[in-house]
Amino acid sequence: MNSDSDLQIAGDILEVPHLLQTPREHPATVAEFAGLARSVAADRAQWEHLVRYDATTRWYHRLRTGPGYEVWLLSWLPGQGSGPHDHGRSSGVLTVLDGTLTEHTRRGTRALGAGAQRVFAPGYVHEVVNDTLRPAVSLHVYFPGLTEMPMHSTASCSGSVAAQQTVGAVGA
Repeated sequence: MNSDSDLQIAGDILEVPHLLQTPREHPATVAEFAGLARSVAADRAQWEHLVRYDATTRWYHRLRTGPGYEVWLLSWLPGQGSGPHDHGRSSGVLTVLDGTLTEHTRRGTRALGAGAQRVFAPGYVHEVVNDTLRPAVSLHVYFPGLTEMPMHSTASCSGSVAAQQTVGAVGA
């Protein structure tokens, strides 16, 4: 045995297939779900022809499902918004595909342009709005799949002390 190390590897470790992890067919970590969203976003041919716009409400289409997750495509005309909400027990990744969306949270407001991503955990309260003059398209990955979307008061997404107390009371 070598006194410098108790562990010695003979040869190339990549030549030992049983030590390598099998590539996953479906994402299982937050990073993999964000990667899934980026890969769908990059493949416009996969989603662009599906997008529709509805003047009365946000349009949405379930693009794909997998074990324990869903991928949704949404369109937003100027002035359309989600209202303040959370996603129940689901975590998620929001990716803007086209246009600009504004996200309001109790911590502030941020503009999300094409390519921007937001990752959120269960109980995260936000409101997403298209407050520009051009349509926007976004991709949403929920894991586990979205089963509820509790709505909150408008104060839940403002920066006031009262709003922070209200949000804290509901576990956000």
